[in-house]
Formats: sequence, structure tokens, C-alpha cells
Amino acid sequence: MTRIILIGYMGAGKTTLGKVLARELGLDFYDLDDYIVGRFHQKIPDIFAQKGEEGFREIERKMLHEVAEFENVIISCGGGTPCFFDNMDYMNQQGETVFLDAPIPVLIEHLHMGKTVRPLIQGKSPEELEAYIEESLKTRLPFYRKAKHTLKIEVIHTNEQIKNYVEQIKLKVINEK
Repeated sequence: MTRIILIGYMGAGKTTLGKVLARELGLDFYDLDDYIVGRFHQKIPDIFAQKGEEGFREIERKMLHEVAEFENVIISCGGGTPCFFDNMDYMNQQGETVFLDAPIPVLIEHLHMGKTVRPLIQGKSPEELEAYIEESLKTRLPFYRKAKHTLKIEVIHTNEQIKNYVEQIKLKVINEK
């Protein structure tokens, strides 16, 4: 039974790498945010607007516990998922956790390249975005660093880079067990 859980800040590449990793290993892929959208028939920004961050985090925790019971899966978590309740300890019990550790300039570039609407950073100037990421990483890094494995991430521009990172994840998870 395989269960690999990818964590890291928004824009680190969790979904991009997770989809390819799942395909290569023949496992099911779950993006926790997409799973929440599917179960609640509401977009994440709408859930945030309706229930606030606290209400969203409650839902996220319940859905994490649901998805993390599935077998033979790759799970991509939202950037804040590890930082609330006992989520990080729970994820470590359930499977192999991999922290995708990207420096702030990489996160900013990935967020600009991405097409996803992210409620926590919407409407921020480049300077505000950098300050926001820097500030939130201060509180999130202690949780991220509890992951069983860490992979340094640089800007991902090519499929070759994606394949390289996926190989590194496979080596870490399979060889370091």
C-alpha cells in the first residue's frame, strides 16, 4: 500500500508533480482542494467567503481525513493544510510526506505562471505578495519541516524538470523508507 502526501507553500509544484508522480506509479491522484470542491460543489474562494478561513480549515481537516484513508494514492495538500489542528502529525502517520521546499522567488514565479485563483493572495502587488509569503512562511515552515522527506524546488519550466523532480521524489520515498 502506497500513500504519498505532498506538502508545501502554494505554488511549490505539489499538483504539477503529484499528477505526474501518480501517473508514473500507477496510483490515483487527489488534489485536496479539488476534492473539497467536488464534495461541497463550491469553489474554495466561495467557501472562504461563506465560512471564513476557520470554517474552511474545519472542512479541509475532515476531507484530509477522508482522502488520507484511501490506499495507493498521491495527495497534494493545500499550502495551509499541515499548519492546522493535528494535520501534519496525522499525515505523517498515514503515509510518506514530502515537503516541496521552494524559495520565495520561485513561489512568486510559479504563482504568476499559474492560472488558479488563490483567495489568500488575490489583489496583492508584487511587493505585498513577497512580504505576505515571507510572513506566512515564518509560521508554516515549522510544520512543513516535520515532513519525512524534503525536496528543494527551483522554477519549473519544462517537462524534463518535472520528470527530474518526480524521479527525486520516488528515490526519496522508496529508498529512505
